[in-house]
Amino acid sequence: MSDPTEANGTTEPGEPAEAGRPVGGASERHVRVVLVDDHRMFRTGVQAEIGQTAQTGVEVVGEAADVDQAVTVITATRPEVVLLDVHLPGGGGVEVLRRSAALMADAEQPVRFLALSVSDAAEDVIGVIRGGARGYVTKTITGTDLVNSIFRVQEGDAVFSPRLAGFVLDAFASTDAPPVDEDLDRLTQREREVLRLIARGYAYKEIAKQLFISVKTVESHVSAVLRKLQLSNRHELTRWATARRLV
Repeated sequence: MSDPTEANGTTEPGEPAEAGRPVGGASERHVRVVLVDDHRMFRTGVQAEIGQTAQTGVEVVGEAADVDQAVTVITATRPEVVLLDVHLPGGGGVEVLRRSAALMADAEQPVRFLALSVSDAAEDVIGVIRGGARGYVTKTITGTDLVNSIFRVQEGDAVFSPRLAGFVLDAFASTDAPPVDEDLDRLTQREREVLRLIARGYAYKEIAKQLFISVKTVESHVSAVLRKLQLSNRHELTRWATARRLV
């Protein structure tokens, strides 16, 4: 999470203290967090990065790998912040938000959600924000920035990775509903993710590493995308995605 020079809670000259940063050997703030992600190794990594409560003030009180687990754990533990992946078995992060609406609306003890995803697609960002999430950051975020983002969300702020904020501003500035793309709607969220990476020129091995899945699973997703869109090869798939500005 933090390097040894940060453990004493000092800051550089002229640098303001940030939320979640250790002060005097321990965090002055405390936040209870649930991690929701379908990749166990990723959850373990996040736990190692931010879960040193004495230093970060973040206490991980539960984990979940799919929608049903997430709703059960969130309801049982009532965390202040949930780190939520967008693509989950059982309906995705949007379904977790839908089933947690009452918890988010609790005036005395609201549960707030911060999306943490590998995806930087506009439709994913907008979907979870419309569902009630307070922010959206990508998995390239540093541990220190993630801790600070968690505390900001706990306090009621909206937090976005810089590039993603524009998606939200554009979406909510428009009064027109986005057009329905029936072809795109045939794809699952994971298939869309694979499609986008294929169109960006990633090799199957690179996609597998990026999404924490096997090369065989990537191949299966690509085959499903080609079949559903009635396309013949990767070149056609790339042109299709580019025409819809999915790249």
